[in-house]
Amino acid sequence: MAKTNYQTIDDYIAAADEGVQQILQEIRRRTAAAVPDAQETISYQMPAFKRKHVFFYFAAFKQHIGIYPPVRDPELAAEVAPFANEKGNLRFALNRPIPYDLITRIAVSQAQF
Repeated sequence: MAKTNYQTIDDYIAAADEGVQQILQEIRRRTAAAVPDAQETISYQMPAFKRKHVFFYFAAFKQHIGIYPPVRDPELAAEVAPFANEKGNLRFALNRPIPYDLITRIAVSQAQF
């Protein structure tokens, strides 16, 4: 993706590769449905959802979708361990099926903190 100053999630998704736009839209749609009182925002130039504070970020990269921040729920953390990066974020490879249900559960879990 080209570096730019995104103002909205729509801006961010429009700048993504065409093949990734649908994935980003689906993550956005599912998160908004699962946490209906959350507000969309751009933070650190990534799409994010917030309540009192930002609880869920997602971003597109060349070979994966990144989810931030690290998962805090111990039970869920064990389930997402195969996707964990050394920095604590999660990476979902674009050459594999995207586990939308799991990503939605992460967003709901993060919204509780």
